[in-house]
Amino acid sequence: MSENVKPLYAHGYFYMHETGLVDQVIVFDYWDPDRYYWKLLSKPTLLEEERQMLADNMQYYLDKEKVLINDIEAPPRVIDVEIGVRGKPELPYIVFLIEFKGELRKGLNKYENIYEEEVAEYEYIVFWFFPENAKIVKAELGVPYFVEPNGRTLFFRVKPGTRVGGREAIYFRIE
Repeated sequence: MSENVKPLYAHGYFYMHETGLVDQVIVFDYWDPDRYYWKLLSKPTLLEEERQMLADNMQYYLDKEKVLINDIEAPPRVIDVEIGVRGKPELPYIVFLIEFKGELRKGLNKYENIYEEEVAEYEYIVFWFFPENAKIVKAELGVPYFVEPNGRTLFFRVKPGTRVGGREAIYFRIE
């Protein structure tokens, strides 16, 4: 990645299936005045090298986290990385596809993520979608969150300058 590429915004989507599999999609939007990624898109070999480097970097950070489902480790793994632009060559995005899996049970369940504290450099929003037979009971996220009236969708927004990390937990009931 070029040193002139600056993060603008990020979206995180977590889809938990009844099997305990979680599909995670993270989309980062950037400002790229030098059009570094735009230029890479026409160079397949260099693009693939960049995708692999980004996957390795993300995996490095994921390996530093501890993800637990019902107190049992559920290590996240990067399964793909895509790079593109949003309408203008100076507005690239990077999509990380990540998955992890735990064992769900009837009754109360807990997702937990323990990671290093940091100060958010850019705004981001996170959405959680739980199975149809789930209801969110509470969350400990360190920021305000909202549970949709369906009881199984949660989201929260983090503004730049917000201290995040340490621990996140979402408690949900499976009927």
